[in-house]
Amino acid sequence: MKILLIAPASGMWRHVGRHRFLNGRTFRFSLLSLLSVAAESPSDAEVRIVDEQIDDIPWDADVDLVGITCMTAAAPRAYEIARRFRRRLIPVVLGGMHPTLCPAEAIRHADAIVVGEAEGIWRKVVEDACEGRLKGVYRNERPPLGGLKRPRRDLLPAGKHAGISAVQATRGCPHGCDFCAVAAFNGHTQRQRPVEEVIAEIKDLPSCGLIFVDDNLTADRDYAKRLFAALRPLGKRWVTQSTLAIADDPDLVRMMADAGCVGIFAGLETFSEDNLGSVNKTCHRVEQYREAIQLFHRHGITVEAGIVFGFDGDGPDVFRRTLKTLDDLEVDLIQVSIFTPLPGTPRAKLLADRVFDRDWANYDFHHAVFQPGGMSPRDLQAGHDWVTHQFYRPSRILRRIWRRLRRPRAWASLPFLAAVNAAYLGRTIRWRIRGWDPAGETPADDNSPARGATQRTLPAGRTCEETPSKAGTQAA
Repeated sequence: MKILLIAPASGMWRHVGRHRFLNGRTFRFSLLSLLSVAAESPSDAEVRIVDEQIDDIPWDADVDLVGITCMTAAAPRAYEIARRFRRRLIPVVLGGMHPTLCPAEAIRHADAIVVGEAEGIWRKVVEDACEGRLKGVYRNERPPLGGLKRPRRDLLPAGKHAGISAVQATRGCPHGCDFCAVAAFNGHTQRQRPVEEVIAEIKDLPSCGLIFVDDNLTADRDYAKRLFAALRPLGKRWVTQSTLAIADDPDLVRMMADAGCVGIFAGLETFSEDNLGSVNKTCHRVEQYREAIQLFHRHGITVEAGIVFGFDGDGPDVFRRTLKTLDDLEVDLIQVSIFTPLPGTPRAKLLADRVFDRDWANYDFHHAVFQPGGMSPRDLQAGHDWVTHQFYRPSRILRRIWRRLRRPRAWASLPFLAAVNAAYLGRTIRWRIRGWDPAGETPADDNSPARGATQRTLPAGRTCEETPSKAGTQAA
């Protein structure tokens, strides 16, 4: 059987064309989800993987089955791809986060969908497709993570992805943030792979650098310490997602650094305790941020902060205050998002009557799709873009790199810091992200909406400046 597995591009990646340098590869790493699906396919199947962000879709390919994975922002494109292959009478299976959380919608666009994870059920899907009797909805319980097959990294096109491998040691997160699709997908639980299996996989990776795509690698601290102890002799350099809360265990942070950690992504979200409490995020305390970041810095670990605007407690002055706080805390990198009520999450139900945009393509965390409590959607969009543009100005990037050079273990994390800052700068240039500060006098060079922006008419006569979709980090 010939199987084509596709990761659709979302937002602007579909429209701006490919660029030799500003192509998003720094953030793509590898298509771990599809590589895992490929590993679950029968050994005699001929499998091909296509990453639309980098490659064209082979519409005329001679294939027997098409599998498409998608998050919410990529769902419209996934449905479009499915429709074109189904016109050729090729069966299509949809899977991933969005089909799992919106199964009734997704099944209307495919011959079958996989609700949940692929391990343990994908082979059955392929067998049914071979016999021409796909059953529609395949529901999978959360499988144990011991004995997972190795991802089919041999299927990645040579030279088209960043030279860093993606690995997963755990799945899920025990925290109950009510806006988080990860929590909705995994049920507020975390499962771990046996440490020895993770280490065996990493030993066979040719690259020195890797990324743990885990949602919260350090949620189980005992497991994390066993993993870090086993990682240390390998001499790898890696980044992952964690919470700043682990700074209350300096030994754990030291073990991370000794094991090769050069950077963490931490979803700080906001510098307001009230905002954190309103979405049931209890693992962070704002007053502890400074000490935590300083501890990571002393161990040579770069800190990337996830920042979200659009909480009900946010007013037009939140953007200027946040930018100043980021500078004061000496945060190294940021990923700026707009609060987005993703389908399937508790927060989406609470905000249902304030949502004015139901186009999933705009649910990429960089479009205002609902009426926030403390400002207009137009100001929310403008402030999001302004903070992104200001933080990734070349002068600020150089200042952060210089600051890194003066800290301990400077050279361990400097390549990561420089590369990701440069990649974000590339995004601001390529998508012309500018915005303005909604709270006061706007600098002369930031006095207009983002170039290339389009106007969208909102309910009650409101208008919203909408910048082209900016796809968020997708590690797997």
